[in-house]
Amino acid sequence: MLIQSSTKEFQVPLHKVKEFLSTPKNIVFLLPKDKVSDFQSNEAQCSFKAQGGINIHLDFVGSENHSILYRSGSGSPFAFTLTIKLEAIETYCKGHIVFDGEINGFLKMMVEKPLKGLFEEMSENLSAHFQQN
Repeated sequence: MLIQSSTKEFQVPLHKVKEFLSTPKNIVFLLPKDKVSDFQSNEAQCSFKAQGGINIHLDFVGSENHSILYRSGSGSPFAFTLTIKLEAIETYCKGHIVFDGEINGFLKMMVEKPLKGLFEEMSENLSAHFQQN
């Protein structure tokens, strides 16, 4: 299942966004505060409990070209990748989130709409973070 958020602009240079997103502890700033709890992180990964009691583990894979890549870690309910694709535009950049998950048809019907909403909110939160800082 492939889900892509809408593209947002970030009023800072691309390298600042890449540096921010390459640090797993900063993922907390993207997540909706009212829908997650128990956020934990170290240099290589982060984890949190999503609404409904689902544990999500993200392992930082790296940054390549203009993309930041995370992969589901052990303990996640299904395998997925989360890629933040960025594009430099003069003194600022823009980007969007791409989720690619191995989800069966039955589960897809239940999670597709909430996941789309989550990634839209994460994009909004990332954009808002760079508007304030």
